Formats: sequence, structure tokens, C-alpha cells
Amino acid sequence: MPTITAIKTDIASLAEHDLHDLFNYIGEIMAISTLTRNLPKDCRESRFASGPVCPYCKAESIIKHGKLNGRQRFRCKNCGKTFNDFSLSALANSKLPLVKWLEYAKCILLGYSIRKSASIVGVGVKTSFFMRHKILDAIRIYMGIGDVSGVVEMDETFVAESFKGNQRKSGFTMPRKSRKRGKEVSKRGISNEQVCIATAIDRNNNIIMEMVCKSRIRSKDLERLYGEHLVDGSIICTDSHKSYIQFSKNQNIEHIQIKRGHHKNGIYHISHINSLHSLFKGWLRPFNGVSTKYLANYIHWFKWLQNFKADKETVKAKNIIVHSATRFIDCKIKQYQKREPIFV
Repeated sequence: MPTITAIKTDIASLAEHDLHDLFNYIGEIMAISTLTRNLPKDCRESRFASGPVCPYCKAESIIKHGKLNGRQRFRCKNCGKTFNDFSLSALANSKLPLVKWLEYAKCILLGYSIRKSASIVGVGVKTSFFMRHKILDAIRIYMGIGDVSGVVEMDETFVAESFKGNQRKSGFTMPRKSRKRGKEVSKRGISNEQVCIATAIDRNNNIIMEMVCKSRIRSKDLERLYGEHLVDGSIICTDSHKSYIQFSKNQNIEHIQIKRGHHKNGIYHISHINSLHSLFKGWLRPFNGVSTKYLANYIHWFKWLQNFKADKETVKAKNIIVHSATRFIDCKIKQYQKREPIFV
């Protein structure tokens, strides 16, 4: 092993750009070390922001119950179960060290494939798959549907229905003929081979983005999604789709329509939502088709990235782990085997 003196001599001989790369590398190592050390405390503070509760029965009568592998454990005096800061979270029962989860979080932020993420973190492809969807399941619960207010742009976008990843040996039967090119639908126009993603964005960049149905959206789909998430007094801006007309009448909401071929109506427009959909489609494209049963996770992944895009990469890596441990969620592997698409 080289001595400190030898390392210093080698560093002194480096070119300026190499020194810059080295300092960035050392800074990243130190940042990850600090984040890993503080992660249990950060997760505990986020998860129990309103006071400690049992993740199993939600009782507040909690006492400390020793440590296991350096992690504090607790016991519920009501149900008698023991738990730690990561019980009923994406990280529950994991044998991987926290630094591996932080490395994987960085792969998620960079949009790497499951196989590439597995190679970088040093885990199997199957483990990488479950790590991704455990985190994304928890992020979906953490993000929720959300709320919009003020001037709200509404529209929908469509993604081809996909049965990617479903195996015949697990009892799956293909409901239609397979497509030759995967993403191309056989029916012209908007059909039941396409999944409708309803989207709303306000002037404060609050976003609602959810799978609501297959084929064209109806007013009852809009009411089911936005009924409790559109703040009173809001004004909605949409294209000329008739479902929004009926929705605004039923909800007694002021409605501004942008006529076909026009881009705005006075100060009202739907430019932001069109831009958001374009960004989403571009972000989704490298995944080469997402199975519809996991599409809700990818939508909330994209939404999370939009909400926290101003943060530094190391902060985002920490936050995606903290947020995936904030809500109580039972992420069992068997749940992914026969999962159904998650429509609102």
C-alpha cells in the first residue's frame, strides 16, 4: 500500500484538470460518508415528525429496545412488536449497507437502466429491479396525488399499453397479439390500447399526474381525480375537449378554453402543460417501453424529479432515500409478481 508521502508526491505531479477531478472525487466520498452516517437520524426525523408511532398499530406508546447492528430498535407497548427506523419502508429487511442504497439512489436520479444500476452498485439484476421498485413504490406513496390552485392548466397524454415483463410461466395470458415493434399500437387514433395520463399544473409548478383510464378521458374520470385536489376558486385552462366542459359545469369551476389552432386566450394558455408532457415523453423514451403495471411508479419518479430539480445531486440522493422511508409501506417481493396497473 502506498504511503501518504508517495500519494502526496503523485498528487503534486498532476495536471490542473486532474487535480480538479480528484478533489471532486474526494469531496463526493466525504459527502456520501457524512450522508450515510446521518441517514438513520434524518429518516427518523422525517418519519416521526409528529412524534414516534408504531408502524404496525400506529400507537404512540413507544420505548427504546436496544440496538442491533448499530441501529436503534424500538418496542411498541401496545402490540409488543419491535422495529427500527426503516421498518415498513423500502429499506426494510435489507442486508445491504446504507451506502449501497445511496449509490442506487444516484443511479435512479441519473435514469440508469436496471442492468447498469446493478453493475454500478454491485448487486444482481433481480436485486436491482426490486430495489428500484421498492424505492419508487415508497416515493409514489410519499408524493400522493397533490393539489393545484389558482390558474390551472389541464390536459392528458397517452402511452401505449404494455405487458412487458409478464411471464407465461407465472400464469399470464396475453390479451392481444404481440406488437412487432413493441411501442406501436395496432388501432388508429385514441383506443383502449393506450393508457391515458391526466395532468394538471398550476403557476406555482404544483403537479398532478396520474393514470386514470384507457382510451379517451371522460368527465367522471376528471371528477374522480381532481374532485378533492382542485382548490376552490381555481380557474382551469384546457383545450376544446368536451369532457372538461362537463367537468367544469359539474364542479362549478371557471373554465377557459383554448380553441383548436390557437396557443392562448388572453393571459390564459396551456403552454406549460404541453411542455411538461414533451419533457415526460423525452424522459420516458430511453426506458424503451415501461410495463403498464409499473407506469404509475415512473410517473411519480418523474414528478419527484420535477419537484426537487433545484437541489444538488448529493442532497437529492439523500432525500430520495429519506422520502422512501417516510411513509409506512409493506414492500414485499411477492407483491410484484401479480401486480395490476394502478389507476386512480
